[in-house]
Amino acid sequence: MTDLAPAPGLMPAAFIGHGNPMNALADNRYTRAWRALGEAVPRPRAILVVSAHWYINATAVTAMPRPRTIHDFYGFPQELFDVDYPAPGMPSLVEEVSDAVHPTWVGADVDSWGIDHGTWSVLMHTFPDADVPVMQMSINADKPLDYHLDLGARLAPLREQGVLVIGSGNVVHNLGGMDGRLPDAGFDWAQRFDEHVRATMADDPTEVAAAEAHRDFRTAVPTPDHYIPLLYLAGLAGAADRGADVLIDGYAYGSLSMTAYTLDLACPGAGDGTGAAAPLPEGVPPDASNI
Repeated sequence: MTDLAPAPGLMPAAFIGHGNPMNALADNRYTRAWRALGEAVPRPRAILVVSAHWYINATAVTAMPRPRTIHDFYGFPQELFDVDYPAPGMPSLVEEVSDAVHPTWVGADVDSWGIDHGTWSVLMHTFPDADVPVMQMSINADKPLDYHLDLGARLAPLREQGVLVIGSGNVVHNLGGMDGRLPDAGFDWAQRFDEHVRATMADDPTEVAAAEAHRDFRTAVPTPDHYIPLLYLAGLAGAADRGADVLIDGYAYGSLSMTAYTLDLACPGAGDGTGAAAPLPEGVPPDASNI
């Protein structure tokens, strides 16, 4: 990968390991890094988020002028359900996305979705004023990993039009393997896989889809929904012919990776500090947390 400075006016891109929804309400080293990202990025015309939590059998983009805040979890405290992220939508962006990814078909969702917690738990920190239009792109569950990598690359022209593209998921996301005694640690297999992906994202992001051949992939990625958003950033990085930078890294409960990446954006000090991600609330078992 070549070491190139971003072109004038080229909007950065990012992938955030969002983890537990309680991070929306927390002040920790991860949320401070997300805040640093928001302070460093030029003001976007719009934000397009590929969230792990809109995982359906189609490729679609939200197209409502006022997307609702979706609380797609249960068992968490009322304070989290009271969160409202009232960012406007931008229905006109659907046509721009459709043109960028042609001939791939993209549907316009006018009423079924909105802004889910994979999106608002991050944007509450990066853009707390909720004054930048937000759209979500669904993950097509019927498609292989290479489809998402290619679709990410096709979104590259949007960066030249002032659109900030964000993937929100987790590189390692095994809820069944979580251990509450390890709030700031990762199992050996989680670290091996996360470090493999980190090296790939730096050297040749287009090979990230091939990580499914890694010996720890099935343990680290028992379902692909949280991994796939990374492929959109990898596709953008491949289209730009450069690697991505780590915004911050770390682990939670042994089997979650909190690693976040940026493309064409420096956030000095964002990875500084120590400390765990937000704790799970009492009474929420790992298999019911929907994080």
